Amino acid sequence: MEPPSAPDSPAAHPSPPFRLSPLAQAFVLHFGEMGSRWGINRTVGQIYAMLFLADAPRHAEEISEALSLSRGSVSMGLKELASWNLVQLRHRPGDRRDYYVTPGDVWAIFRTLVEERKKREIDPTLTTLRGLLMEPATDAADRHAQERMAAMHEQIELLTDWYTEMERLDTERLLQLLRLGSRVVKALEFKDRMLGRGKGQSLTEANDGLA
Repeated sequence: MEPPSAPDSPAAHPSPPFRLSPLAQAFVLHFGEMGSRWGINRTVGQIYAMLFLADAPRHAEEISEALSLSRGSVSMGLKELASWNLVQLRHRPGDRRDYYVTPGDVWAIFRTLVEERKKREIDPTLTTLRGLLMEPATDAADRHAQERMAAMHEQIELLTDWYTEMERLDTERLLQLLRLGSRVVKALEFKDRMLGRGKGQSLTEANDGLA
């Protein structure tokens, strides 16, 4: 006769297969589809979306059952999410399985998506522009082309510098900045009026008018 399973052992209380509700499934499928367009693997996006909606930590078997994924795919997806700090490990007494939750900070996924897009789209563009600007201009057409490239490079670098500054902010400070909304534009317009600049008028044009 086999000894009974320990009361706190998962084998003593086998759980039914984990299933997503139609509402949750619709969100998970859409997030996976959009994730693939944002630069995140579809499977990774679905795993994150499921854990984001979960009302309790989930282990790999539950994730595999709910999303109809192989254990290997789930394991690789969880490792990728962990490398981005988008999942956190949890343990339960008497249960040797690893459980996973998403961070409480909802902005974590948006920060990751922006950073991945920057690496995939913006950084290579800057690298290409820098290389082309270092090439010798052999004629007037090339010089004109490099002037246009330099203007583009300057604008993209300005945006990336701004992004770097925003990335350093904690979530609460970032939310405060975003909530300012149109008040930032109004403040800039007020500054322009104080400097005697009309709407759409550049600083150079305003200075010329005062001369």
